[in-house]
Amino acid sequence: MEIAVVSVGATTLVRKFGHYQDVALREPVAITSNGRERVVLISADEYHRLKRRDRRVLGLDDFSADDIAAIGRSEAPAETAQFDHEVK
Repeated sequence: MEIAVVSVGATTLVRKFGHYQDVALREPVAITSNGRERVVLISADEYHRLKRRDRRVLGLDDFSADDIAAIGRSEAPAETAQFDHEVK
């Protein structure tokens, strides 16, 4: 599912900032410069939601003995064999 993004030139954004600020509360606004997307304006709520989803790195202490045993028993799918040379 692709998210709809409103695209607006930087000059237009400056002239109508209040309008696009309101739009960004509902959907992302891609700000372009010379026809290229440069930045995206999103609501503070959406920003905080995305930050909460940032990847968290776990240490061994975060896993139970059962978790570690299950990881040890796991096997990579056959289609990943093409990458085996990277761990040798």
